[in-house]
Amino acid sequence: MQHSQTLEQSNSETIRILLADDHTLIAQAVASVLMENGLFTVDTVENLPDAISAMTDGPRYDLVMLDLRMPGVKGLDSLKRVIDLGTAARITLFTANADRHIVKRAIELGVHGVIQKTMPLNSLESVLRLILSGQTFLPSSVIEAPVNGSDGDELTEIELLILKFAAEGMTNKSIASQVGLNETTVKMHMRAICRKLKASNRVQAVVIARNNALIDF
Repeated sequence: MQHSQTLEQSNSETIRILLADDHTLIAQAVASVLMENGLFTVDTVENLPDAISAMTDGPRYDLVMLDLRMPGVKGLDSLKRVIDLGTAARITLFTANADRHIVKRAIELGVHGVIQKTMPLNSLESVLRLILSGQTFLPSSVIEAPVNGSDGDELTEIELLILKFAAEGMTNKSIASQVGLNETTVKMHMRAICRKLKASNRVQAVVIARNNALIDF
């Protein structure tokens, strides 16, 4: 179901945004900040089918902010599905963790920017205007990330996505197809996931992830 948050006094120059994210508090905070000065109109949805419906049957959007981990999203195939709708909207990823592998594939598919949820809200408007001007925005954490990634224990966006698919019972081959990597690379990510979660196998990794709310089901 689409939740519309629209300023009463809008005009022809109002920028219309579609924010697709199932984290209601985050979506409401972003919408509130953007609509504060009267220059933006923000509609919010909580899953992919509603996002696609809004883009095809709703008003003309100037920009779409899409969370890759909300209900209905099946990896980068879902992002491609949104891009292939062929609307005039600028498509951006709205994510908590901007994994450089995901970002690289997303840019190759045609996404126009990556916005991290940790970005200060007072910087968001200028970033959106940059993207709307025709430029591509990437967070500095992605641009400056080392090629071999981090040695920390925090799961990356690609690892979380692979873990989500593993929890759905998908094979490494199927996961590889979904995320745009080869099967060997997926296996390497699974080993990293098990190491970081101190799990002996992928089944245990899924159990640990669910118990710690790392995956949303």
